[in-house]
Amino acid sequence: MRKKQKDWAKDMAYQRITRLFELAEHEFSSHPERSNRYVQLARRIGMRYRIRIPAELKHKVCKRCHAYLMQGVTARTRLEGDHITTTCLVCGEQMRRRY
Repeated sequence: MRKKQKDWAKDMAYQRITRLFELAEHEFSSHPERSNRYVQLARRIGMRYRIRIPAELKHKVCKRCHAYLMQGVTARTRLEGDHITTTCLVCGEQMRRRY
């Protein structure tokens, strides 16, 4: 594949990933299992085209069970010292990140 085609494919994959996360957020209230499926598809697209999921979107996914995290419903966020702890209420995994 030529360089121009690779760039086009990666750009298209990035757009699809962001669109899938938008759909996951929109559909979460009525169909949470559909939101999890959208996240799964976004992860597979990222792996297929070797694209990193942006950090602001990556924080919305559990690292262990890959569930879509919605604050107050499937996730709990606490401030502890110099980091933020997000707990997945589906599997109980705690994810920490700096302020």
